Amino acid sequence: MKNKLLFAVVALQCLWVVATVAVQETKLRRATIVRLETRPVDPRDMLRGDYVILSYDISRLSRDLFPQGTDLRSPYSKTVFVKLVRQGPFFVAAAASFEPLTGDSEHPVLRGKVPYSWVPDWQREQANGPSEVAVEYGLEKYFVREGTGNPQGKLTVDVAVPASGQGIIRQVYVDDRPYAEAMRK
Repeated sequence: MKNKLLFAVVALQCLWVVATVAVQETKLRRATIVRLETRPVDPRDMLRGDYVILSYDISRLSRDLFPQGTDLRSPYSKTVFVKLVRQGPFFVAAAASFEPLTGDSEHPVLRGKVPYSWVPDWQREQANGPSEVAVEYGLEKYFVREGTGNPQGKLTVDVAVPASGQGIIRQVYVDDRPYAEAMRK
């Protein structure tokens, strides 16, 4: 009886791990892939190793992208929905809203959040708030192999955007070569 119970518990744990991986892989396969321009910042974390902080062109959204009359004075921690459109080889922000937007494979919608304190008080007092909004998408950190955290060259990122809007970094490129390949010495 004890052996059967132990086997059942181990089997359930294995099934849970496999199901978690399968769900994530399904999201990646069904997602729209968008390429974003980025600028790297190179920090190091003593416990986690080297990583690259990525700052995207879509991380700062102009007030003009939001619907007319949107109050941007106190958007702290609000969810932002950003509709993307292809412009040349990259995707750029075409519209933004605090309300869900509908997208498709040609115009995917990426979901982000406004960081807690991103604007000084004097800008908050303006008529409709500041002229732009800072947004974080959860795509800002990319962990890399030890000693390869200082890329030289143009960085671009392929992001998988599933229907949920929660982007997932698929690949980082340095001068159009995959990061790992470009950083080999």
